[in-house]
Amino acid sequence: MKHNQSMTYDIKNVLALVLGGGQGTRLYPLTKYRSKPAVPVAGKYRLIDIPLSNCINSGLNRCYVLTQFNSVSLHRHIRSTYSFDPFGGGFVEVLAAQQTLENTDWYQGTADAVRQNLRYVEQPGVEHVLILSGDQLYRMNFREMLRTHWESSADVTIAAVPVHGRAAAALGIMRVEDDGRVVGFLEKPQTEEELDLIRTPPEWIDARGIRSGGRDCLANMGIYLFNRDTLVDVLRKTDYRDFGKEVFPASVRARRVQLYLSDGYWEDIGTIKSFFDANLALTRPAAPFDLASVEAPIYSHARFLPPTRFDGATVRGSLVADGSIIEPDAVIEGSIIGVRCRIGRGVTIRDSIIMGNDLYETPEQFAAHGVEGRPPLGIGDGSHVERAIVDKNCRIGRNVYVANPRGLENTEETPHGMIRDGVVVLPKGTVLPDGWSGEE
Repeated sequence: MKHNQSMTYDIKNVLALVLGGGQGTRLYPLTKYRSKPAVPVAGKYRLIDIPLSNCINSGLNRCYVLTQFNSVSLHRHIRSTYSFDPFGGGFVEVLAAQQTLENTDWYQGTADAVRQNLRYVEQPGVEHVLILSGDQLYRMNFREMLRTHWESSADVTIAAVPVHGRAAAALGIMRVEDDGRVVGFLEKPQTEEELDLIRTPPEWIDARGIRSGGRDCLANMGIYLFNRDTLVDVLRKTDYRDFGKEVFPASVRARRVQLYLSDGYWEDIGTIKSFFDANLALTRPAAPFDLASVEAPIYSHARFLPPTRFDGATVRGSLVADGSIIEPDAVIEGSIIGVRCRIGRGVTIRDSIIMGNDLYETPEQFAAHGVEGRPPLGIGDGSHVERAIVDKNCRIGRNVYVANPRGLENTEETPHGMIRDGVVVLPKGTVLPDGWSGEE
């Protein structure tokens, strides 16, 4: 195929836009005080670290993060984490929604968010624009995606993951030709008749030799690589608000759209259940997502914390971050323990995510809380936490019981937390006094 001679095949000419998403209502209350990309994951990272690490490991170091809700903690995290060598260039910056002479409204969708920031896309030296989501867990080499885009002379390249038909009802599914060109798209097909329109041969192989592995549907990962001029043209000539529902289907009809097949782990973390399951999956011996990759590490804020101290505790199948103190006779199973956690004597934690604390309390502060009747930061002696998410800076007293023994699916929010998707969630800063029980 004939390449566009005005463009070069160089990752340095790619600009990444990471979409921060809307209010994050399905992840509430984890998004009560922060945007979705700022939600902690795996004990020591934030969700935004995943796409940004993928960019940096691919040699792509010009990134904007588009957000409009609760962006203060995200901005602080990015500012303290992603500083580039001034001689090598590069940046990661937050573009929060703001009123301008051209736009007085908040972002009305993913495509509208990019439209309102086209002046950054149209900067010199930008030939391709990579659109990413800020709430997904995956690992990808964007150099390979750019190669596929270049070699196929595509206007748009979309990343896809093969799935079985039974999982297609919650995803956008594509139909492709033998050369990988996307020629059809259906959002969340619900019937066998709809699936028949977009099924792929279960042993389909792309140009790179990646196989669909018996899975007969190719699902949209929400990762798009555009020629810059194509993206600008589409957004200026239409009022489309959403990439997945409008821009991409329209591009399939009017442009050359190429598939980039990924067969690695990918999880869209959009709900409490998906967040909970994806995190606990990381604690398994053969975790589906490898945090310890030498070739493609996950970067985050360097906190300079001391090692975690254990004293007679039992820990099985868990991840424990830096700077924690775990007292004698504590039992931790299948859980994630975040930074600066204080876990008292005889505490039991099972199948839970404890996000940790933003600061340490001094011995004087720790002692004062007992006098005032408010527990110190952490989990007090003899408490039991099971199948729960404990957000940052929570104060759980002695002999507290945090669980969902009745198997409730959802409950109303109270000062003591709530249940979402069957998981007990304690919002940031929750206080549970000594002896409190979720059964009350």
